[in-house]
Amino acid sequence: MTSWSPQDLRTIAENEDLYVSPFREDGVTYGTPTQVWSLVVRGDVYVRAANGPDSRWYQAALRQQAGRIRVAGAEHEVTFEPARRELDDLIDAAYEKKYPGSSAVPIMQGDGPKSATVKISPR
Repeated sequence: MTSWSPQDLRTIAENEDLYVSPFREDGVTYGTPTQVWSLVVRGDVYVRAANGPDSRWYQAALRQQAGRIRVAGAEHEVTFEPARRELDDLIDAAYEKKYPGSSAVPIMQGDGPKSATVKISPR
């Protein structure tokens, strides 16, 4: 497994929006890009599905385990995996720090989105 470069992590941390495109069922075609809020926690990249585990992109990400992301105009080939639940509090705090005052932060810290947290790694 490869890791993110310091520059990639900085870009992800400094940009409010990231687009995920898990592969479709054929494992070759990328899905429609979906805008998500990304976080960098302990050198790894995480996102949550605002609509919880029923989110289509989340289901595709777990099923296909790969795809790509776009952030700040750059595309990266990635893998998707469920995040470790013991990081929930750190991820919650990262949402508060990166998106201070947003009314969406409490939503992203709710049980549904929390249960649909994905770690994104370069491939």
